[in-house]
Amino acid sequence: MHERSSVAELAAVLRKGLNRYSPGEKLPSSRALVEQHRVSPVTVSRALAELAAEGLVVTRPGSGAFRAEPRGEAPRPVDTSWQEIALSAEAAGDQVPRSVDASGVLATLAAPAPGVIELNGGYLHPDLQPERALAAALARAGRRPGAWGRPPVDGVPELRAWFAREIGGPGGALAASDVLVTAGGQSALTAALRALAPPGAPVLVESPTYPGMLAAARASGLRPVPVPMDTDGVRTDLLADAFRASGARVFVSQPLFQNPTGAVLAGERRREVLRVARAAGAFVIEDDFARRLVHDDAPALPPTLMADDQDGTVVHVCSLTKATSPSLRVGALAARGPVRDRLRAIQVVDSFFVPGPLQEAALEFVGSPAWARHLRLISAELTVRRDALVTALHRQLPALVGGGSGQAGELFVPPGGYTLWLRLPDGADEEALAGAALRAGVAVAAGRPYFAAEPPAPHLRLSFAAASGAGEVTEGIRRLRTACEEPGVPTG
Repeated sequence: MHERSSVAELAAVLRKGLNRYSPGEKLPSSRALVEQHRVSPVTVSRALAELAAEGLVVTRPGSGAFRAEPRGEAPRPVDTSWQEIALSAEAAGDQVPRSVDASGVLATLAAPAPGVIELNGGYLHPDLQPERALAAALARAGRRPGAWGRPPVDGVPELRAWFAREIGGPGGALAASDVLVTAGGQSALTAALRALAPPGAPVLVESPTYPGMLAAARASGLRPVPVPMDTDGVRTDLLADAFRASGARVFVSQPLFQNPTGAVLAGERRREVLRVARAAGAFVIEDDFARRLVHDDAPALPPTLMADDQDGTVVHVCSLTKATSPSLRVGALAARGPVRDRLRAIQVVDSFFVPGPLQEAALEFVGSPAWARHLRLISAELTVRRDALVTALHRQLPALVGGGSGQAGELFVPPGGYTLWLRLPDGADEEALAGAALRAGVAVAAGRPYFAAEPPAPHLRLSFAAASGAGEVTEGIRRLRTACEEPGVPTG
């Protein structure tokens, strides 16, 4: 069971049992709670902290936890109805609504309820996260001289140099001075969008694409314009048309293991993306989020688009988060030319700098033998989970993967990343199916949030990174089949 689920369950049990104690009466000791509920001391500590934050208990170091005194009169409700008018009023000349739909992002960030199999998550299962190695790296980093002082605004020099080697490749196409350390990939992506396009401007995006990028673009006042893609990546013939029709000066691409489709941009299309963007006088934001999520059976990876870029067209975004832990929010923005100064200015205004101890810990980790071992582990484990997912789909739901008489297409199996993209039969209700799946005990993602405009067909995105193993993946698909059989759920 996930630690977060154990904490929630224990907190609920303790909350329900508080009426057995008088105000000020001491609760059982932490050791007694550990033995009674068969949980870890950390779980007990976090559950008590949750109740303390709710004002239900008071913890006293060295003495224990006590039931809190009853609260006084409840505060009067606040009338916030005026905000509906203030938040919906558009300034003169606004072309993009200021409201932002973050539901697609929140769906992958929210913790599942206890007992629900997570096939919609965006991070590695806790068993795949290098917790011990990261803890050791953080401990070493915290003892470095100056680690807790003010770091350089551009990032720790050695970490910038490491990112430059990773992004530019063995040819040394990138210098450390071209790299800015950021607080994760989402922060870097948002900064790049704000730097490259003014409010109200169009920005070309792959269709489908990552909902977090669509939300970031709209929050910056930009208008996402979709460009269709297939299993070889973005349709470059349509990309050229989209630049001409929209006048956009930015294209956001995930050329490697694209989210949600898993597509890898084909060789000729890689060259064509750069040529078309250069001809349009436009930037390409390369979101290289999944390079370290390669599977065991993948062919040699292509270099980054930035490594092949000779004109400063590409602004590169990457992060350590997806391959390690949701809390290791350390990423990089790489750019050449005057745009780098603009990116730097936005970064400084938004966040000043990334905390020094976190940067030092990241540097410690990627410079240790544990880093290579961890990458080998997740490569093997993601392959096992992916194969289990494909096998289960073919056995349990053949009509959804081209193995039956349904209208869904053949399933594309990517050699990296953590998602499978299911095209549902025409007439299927993806939202109803996702709801039925949750009732059956498995969380999946409906396809609608991945499209900037009306989707061409219903889809589901299935993630296998957050599952505990092949067995849980298989059980998740069995539950999805149950949801497909639920009365009143249109599946085509």
